[in-house]
Parts: sequence; C-alpha cells; structure tokens
Amino acid sequence: MRLLLPLALLAAPAGAAGLRYAEDQAPPILNPIFGSTMPEARANELLFESLFTDNLELATTPALAESFEVAPDRLSMTVTLRSDANWHDDKPVTADDVVFTIKAMQDKATSSTEAGRVAWIADAVASDTRTVTIRFVRPESRPEEKLFFKILPRHAFTSTVVKRTDPFKNRPVGSGPYALSSFNEDNSITFKKNASWRDSVGIGEMTMREVADKNYQAKLILYESLEALVRVLPRDLAMLQNNRKVELYPYQTNSWWYIGFNEARAPFDKAPVRQGLAQLVDVGNLLAPVGTGDLLSGPFVKSSPYYNHDVRPPPNDATAAGGLLASAGWAKDGEYWTRDGHAVAMTLVAHQSLESAQEVAVNLQSQLQTAGIKLNVEFLDDAAWKQRVWRDRDFDLVLSQWTFDRNEDIREQFHSLGARNFVGYRNPEVDKLLDQARDSLDPFARKSALRQVHAKVAADQPMVFLWTLDSYAALSVRVKNVVVHPFYFFTFAPQWQMK
Repeated sequence: MRLLLPLALLAAPAGAAGLRYAEDQAPPILNPIFGSTMPEARANELLFESLFTDNLELATTPALAESFEVAPDRLSMTVTLRSDANWHDDKPVTADDVVFTIKAMQDKATSSTEAGRVAWIADAVASDTRTVTIRFVRPESRPEEKLFFKILPRHAFTSTVVKRTDPFKNRPVGSGPYALSSFNEDNSITFKKNASWRDSVGIGEMTMREVADKNYQAKLILYESLEALVRVLPRDLAMLQNNRKVELYPYQTNSWWYIGFNEARAPFDKAPVRQGLAQLVDVGNLLAPVGTGDLLSGPFVKSSPYYNHDVRPPPNDATAAGGLLASAGWAKDGEYWTRDGHAVAMTLVAHQSLESAQEVAVNLQSQLQTAGIKLNVEFLDDAAWKQRVWRDRDFDLVLSQWTFDRNEDIREQFHSLGARNFVGYRNPEVDKLLDQARDSLDPFARKSALRQVHAKVAADQPMVFLWTLDSYAALSVRVKNVVVHPFYFFTFAPQWQMK
C-alpha cells in the first residue's frame, strides 16, 4: 500500500500538458542571491537570467547583455543590455537593475550567500537605461566569465538590504523563459512559459514535484507521472535504460563531495587528527552504494586543468592512522580511542536534501565505529543548516558537496577570508596562491598557482575529499531536443519540446 498511495497522488493522464520533474525537497526560497541548494539553482535557471551564460559548446555568450567592451587597462568594462529584455511584470530590464543587484549582493546587511561572486567588482554605474560600466578591484583577463550571477529587478525592492524573508522569495519576478505561476498545496511549484520572452520556448509549463523518497522517483517516470529526473540513482540505471518510455542523458558536473572538519573546534584544529581520521575512511566503500565516479585528492574534479594529478588520495590505512592519532595525544583503550581520558565521540551534520547522504553517513558511521570512534549523525533542514553550519559553525564534521561553474573558483571555500570557508581553514601560503590565481592575467600562471593550492590543501586535510559522481538524467521520450547543462540542468530548457 505504501507504493500505491504516492503513485495515486502524483498520477496524471499520459500526455498531460507540461513537463513535471522531481526534486527531493522543494526550494525553500526563490531568490538567487540567497541560493544554496541545487533545487534552488535549477528553479532559478527557469526564472532568472544573467548578463552572460553558456552556449551549447559551454562557451561564454551574452544573455541579458547585447554587447560589451573591456577597457585597455582591463580595470573596467562597459556592457550594453538588450533592448528586448523585460521582467515578468512587463517592465524593461535596465542598467539600474544590474547596478542594484551588484550592490545588494555586496551589502553586508543582505548577507548574500553569493556575495563572493561580486567581491571582484569595485563599482557599477549606469550611464543610461541600457548601459552600465563595471569597474574592477584589479585587472581582469575575462570578466564576462564572472558575470553569470542572476540579475534582480530594482523596482521589486526598497533598498539594497535584501532579506531572506522578503516577500520576493515567494513572488519572484525574473526575466527568464519561465515565470512563477503558483505554489501548490502538495508543495509543488508550477512555472508557466514567459510569452514575452525574446526567443521561443518549447514547453508551455514546468512543474517541480517534491518527491522526498528517491525510491519512488524512477517508478514515477515509468508510470508517466513525471517526465524528468535530474539524477538517476545507480541502482535504477538498468531498469530505465531498458524501458522504451525513457531516454537517459549522461552529463558531467563540477561538483565534488567532502567530509569537512571544523578547525575552530578541538581536536580538529590539529593536522595529525584530521590526517589520521582521513586514513580511517574507506572512500571507495562509501562510494559503492551511491554510484560510480572519480575519487579525489583535492578541491577540483579530475577533468579540471587545476587538478594536481601528482597528489594521491590518503590511503585507507588503520595502522598509519593510529600513529597519527597517537602523536596528537589520543590513546587506544581496548577497542576504542580515548582523548584526555574520555572515549572519542563526534557529530557529523548533513543537509537532509543532500541526495544519498543517508547512505554515506550510515556507512561512515559503521567504518568509524569499527575503528573505535563513535559517530553521531544529524540531518538538518534548510533553516537549521544555515544556522548551525553557516552562522554558528556548530558542528564537528560536515558531509556536503560543492558545485561550481566553469570558473571553478575555490577562493571562497579555502581563503582565510572566504565567505564559504565555514570549516575555518587557514594557511597563509594558500591565501597567497589564491590571491595570485585571482590577480593573474596569465592562464598558465593561474593554473600553476591553483595546482599548488591543490597540493597544500590536500596536505593540510581540512576535508576528506571524496568524489565527483557520474550522473545521468532521465527524461520521457516525449521530451525532444534535450540538451542537459552539466552545472544547472535547465539552461537549455527553452529549446526542449514535447510531443
């Protein structure tokens, strides 16, 4: 009976208008300057636009921008906006909107999770309704590649101090190919085609359905109660691959999983402890129930030009781990490790919407228990995650993932002043190299600096770098002309069609 009820609730006649896709959890907020989860990022791709975006070859191309010119000293650029760009309320997109978005993200009182995306901008000034000049803190080699953040409508806000609780979160006004139609009683969200968008949109309606149990999602697409799965669980690949109603689309992501140590809290402030614990983790065993992918030694995916292939992941070596932990003052008392005369116990937190987190956490718990360490696990909702992890830094270990665009800018995660550096990692040499990479106009110098960052961060072990997953999306064969964007999924959705 447990299977029949969800299927009945989500069922709809085959051939129903629009595309329905599943998320484990509905986005709690639809304001891109506060984005922190992939469900939010996917919804924001439908609703909002950036000055620049990717084309089908994943090369930077204008979106809201019509043209641009970078100054000879590379300290500023002038962007001309499209004349046919409008907000969903039919007001034109203007240069003031661009200026407002940058200043709102930079306003400390806003506390934008995306503030790091505009930290390189010194100022932005509108000279007329369609022209904005953006000045940089330092010379930039390709500034257009950093202008992928979403633009907000100035007229929807009273000041640059934007709050997460602002009514905009439930009544977003974007300029993208879809507009918000409704939040529904079943926690689904319906997006309608933006009829005034400058280009054609192939599918008239998109609906995000919240399906918390991943086990149901594959069944729902087979029962034609969904038309799209963002990511197929490994155990469901064979079933979907052999079904004539479904097409699988492989894609790569700039996303990697990690177990982070809170370096502001003893004993994780000691490198031997972090290194010893890392060697107690059998990463391959953690990955096996989740899927397939590349095991990593540092903060880049293996296809990245910045990945340092000379650095190997720490071995799963209990003997070496024991030596490191003993050097930090730990002692083995029978089966269990003790510290200062007390049995070692620690708590790992994970966001409840992180796909497959439960399997990974339970497996890790078992591994550490076998090694003599008690691990408690807590799954946090969105509000608790932001409070415990982002604001209070109240955790021992954190299981999560980072997802990047093509820039792979890890500065905010690993610079001592980084806004996303909630593990408290600090290394002056890494700060210097990250500054060099940020300031360099030479791509080869940038690559050299970031490969050194990889090596130094791996040696310091602020995290156990886990893997980047092989991913497959599943779509009904009724959805045609599908191209899946590896970072945001829906970038090319306007070109999709349904028969």
